[in-house]
Amino acid sequence: MHAILPVEGCAAFLVQELERAGISAHASEETGFVIAEALPSPALLAFARQTLPDAREIAAASINGWADRIIDTLLESLTDDSPWQLHLWPAYGEGKAGQHRCELIRAAFQERLKKRRRVRLKAKTLGPPAALIQAVLTSPESGFLSACPLAQTHELRAIVSPFIGGDIPHAEDKAAPSRAFAKVIESELRLGHQIERGQTSVDLGASPGSWSYVAIQRGAYVVAVDRSPLRDDLMRNPRLTFHQGDAFKFKPNQPVDWLICDIIAAPQRSIDLLLEWLREGQMRRFIVTLKFKGTDEYHLLDQLKQQAPALCADFRLTRLCANKNEVTAFGLAAEI
Repeated sequence: MHAILPVEGCAAFLVQELERAGISAHASEETGFVIAEALPSPALLAFARQTLPDAREIAAASINGWADRIIDTLLESLTDDSPWQLHLWPAYGEGKAGQHRCELIRAAFQERLKKRRRVRLKAKTLGPPAALIQAVLTSPESGFLSACPLAQTHELRAIVSPFIGGDIPHAEDKAAPSRAFAKVIESELRLGHQIERGQTSVDLGASPGSWSYVAIQRGAYVVAVDRSPLRDDLMRNPRLTFHQGDAFKFKPNQPVDWLICDIIAAPQRSIDLLLEWLREGQMRRFIVTLKFKGTDEYHLLDQLKQQAPALCADFRLTRLCANKNEVTAFGLAAEI
């Protein structure tokens, strides 16, 4: 059994996504999770926020009972001293009660682990790469436990997030032309790569300039393509070159470090654009938003799942925390 936390309000779409991949799944109203009999290959789920592979349902009435079950899972699952991290969070109710209970469980876990296997405590790490133990309370006395060894966290990196619950708070920057810049920041964090000083980027559908703004702030060079100009200060920036025209027809003279694209267009057009750039080896990394009207075209995402991974060293497809009715494709292109 695999327990999958859906994007808020998207449990039905996640079930449909799994069923299109031939996987039996159902949404649990009691826990808020989608339960699937298998995980897709390639491991891509646009409407999943976090995945607990090979999850076990847990019933533990006490704080110490939860702590012992987590320790047992840790020691049974990890046979060496590879680094690991524990994600422990509540997925029930509102307010601070669930979080407080998790804090008590974590404290009991650390204290009891010291007594049982001190070496395991020394193996703990604060960040990836690491094996991942996830404990999710769906009520004060029940929930899920999942252990994901280091090799599996890498294999499932597109659906098993190193962020607790797969959640990343929206970035804030009042100087940006719009809040759309937060999608770039979140994509970079999830991918583990960011736009850097001296790199080159093409921003398709750039106006009013939030994505170009991020690249320029980082010290990158940007070719911004749109029919309308960007904000005045960006247009004056020496690291920005503005190309007025159709973003779908633009091609760089040579491969660039980043393709970034938040263009307002039918999702099929954006899918075709991304696949064309990948096939032609026009970029090394990419962040591309697919914008939907309604829900009838979500099945188009399957085309990217089928074709993009073979063209990439790392491919992700996710409805970001900062997305609205959108899904963002981001990743690393194959060697060019």
